[in-house]
Amino acid sequence: MPSSLQKISECDLMFAWQRDVCIKSDEVISQAESSQYQVIVWGNVRPYGEEQLASNKGRGAVCLLNALKRYGQGFYSRISGFFAAVIYNKVSHNIELITDHVGSMPLFYHLTEHELTISNSLNVMNTSELSLNPQAIFNYCYYHCIAAPTTIYQGVFKLEAGQMIRIETNNKLTSKVLYQPRYQYSEEGDEALFTTCRSLVSQAVKQQLSPQCGAFLSGGLDSSTVAGMLKQVQGTAKTFSIGFEQKEYDESAYAQLTADHFSTQHHRLVLQPQALIDNFKAIASYFDQPFGNSSAMAAYSCATFAKSHGVTHLLAGDGGDEIFAGNERYAQQRIFEHFHQIPNIAQLILTTAFRPKVLTNIPGLKKVASYLKQANVPLPDRLDNYNFMNQFPLQEMFTPQFLAQVDIAEPQKQRQARYNQAKTQSTLEKMLFLDWQHTLADNDLVKVSKMCQKAGIEVSYPLLEKELVDFSCCISPGKKLAGNQLRDFYKRAFRGFLSNETLEKEKHGFGLPFGVWMKESKPLMKMAEDALCQLNKRNIFQAHFLKQALGKHQQEHTSYYGELIWILVILELWLESRGL
Repeated sequence: MPSSLQKISECDLMFAWQRDVCIKSDEVISQAESSQYQVIVWGNVRPYGEEQLASNKGRGAVCLLNALKRYGQGFYSRISGFFAAVIYNKVSHNIELITDHVGSMPLFYHLTEHELTISNSLNVMNTSELSLNPQAIFNYCYYHCIAAPTTIYQGVFKLEAGQMIRIETNNKLTSKVLYQPRYQYSEEGDEALFTTCRSLVSQAVKQQLSPQCGAFLSGGLDSSTVAGMLKQVQGTAKTFSIGFEQKEYDESAYAQLTADHFSTQHHRLVLQPQALIDNFKAIASYFDQPFGNSSAMAAYSCATFAKSHGVTHLLAGDGGDEIFAGNERYAQQRIFEHFHQIPNIAQLILTTAFRPKVLTNIPGLKKVASYLKQANVPLPDRLDNYNFMNQFPLQEMFTPQFLAQVDIAEPQKQRQARYNQAKTQSTLEKMLFLDWQHTLADNDLVKVSKMCQKAGIEVSYPLLEKELVDFSCCISPGKKLAGNQLRDFYKRAFRGFLSNETLEKEKHGFGLPFGVWMKESKPLMKMAEDALCQLNKRNIFQAHFLKQALGKHQQEHTSYYGELIWILVILELWLESRGL
């Protein structure tokens, strides 16, 4: 079973196919080959349910090849890890592209009549002759990122989480969802489930350990759990957090509570506007495509800060909220779902009664009318009620020429498709599954992974190990979210391990006070104004909309409009960086 481990960049690996196959990468890959298969793997694959031994890291292709030989088409359920892979079947001559259960590693492909290009990064693909995709720009404005399968380039596609794309020699493409939770809820008692949960988290952290390993620490449930487990299994732990002078954004006191609780070697960096001014363009351009999550700056700063303290590998707590129901929207949507549990005739009567404006303006009835209006929007569309794109008429935001090139319903169609892929009747489980596919795969993991890569740091996500995600699907919705108690099962499982202050704190992440900084810093304001001036020339946005965003940021809703401006500025800076 020949195997190899190498790093390739702008280098072609050729399969014995009927057309050229070009593999491009900016990361180390592993390769393995048998009489039937040739496989290429980014990241690590390991047997499901087995520990990832340090000696096996970098041998992901061998593990995948063994699973293919032993289990055939049932191989996917027998493997775990964080990876993207290419499988060439020498008998059928089909090529299969696959991603792990949460899409932790990107995989792009571009298929023409004569060539198939596959890459883990758009930055190393030859995109000079490709056209920009207007639909992707529209989708970016909607979700502040470009969700798979769409990409910023026409004809280039990205795999979704837990997906397989099969490409036959006649260019026929077949798509299949490989990761499909079964939602078989355990009948074990709570104490037994708590023990299993703690054991799985401990094991997940343990198998990610490496020399010079540290942890992000925001002070929330997830980062505190990972930091505490790191200290427990390693004996020592370096932890890192970001602070702000703006008190409403600063949560570093909670990080310090956790550091004190577990006696970690804690380091805190107070982020200043100058750091953003110095790195704004570099951060915007580093992503494969426009990416508008403003906390990317905090993630990059924290990673570079950790590196300056001798750390080369960081453990991140991403994913806990999305597998154990920790986001406020899960509880909010449960309230709206109560409306759909009453008889249809009652729904109709209530909706009709509160439609007239005279009733909605009566004190005490306005909230009822608002509730009914939102409840009548089905999930998952209701999750976007406060989206920027639903707050302004699209005709006032975009030029007619741009709108004529896009399907304004596509972003919602993408989310509806993902939401309905979950094989369950539970709205909570469907929302969680959607978040694995979108919030994590398209947004949070892209942010942390790319910013750590830019900082020269390896990053791992212990709370998203496949075994732990599967375990979360054995916990009933009523236990995960008891009434309106977010993360109820998880909090009870880790009571006594985490401090009471951590268990009781409200959720908060590495946010960025961009709107406040822009108002206080003239250089930052100038940078934003210049970028919007250039963006105005692209005939995408209405000039008065861009002007309105700047004006409202200065006069009202500094944080809200600051986030909108960030998204627009990032788009322009990314396009400029590509010479477009």
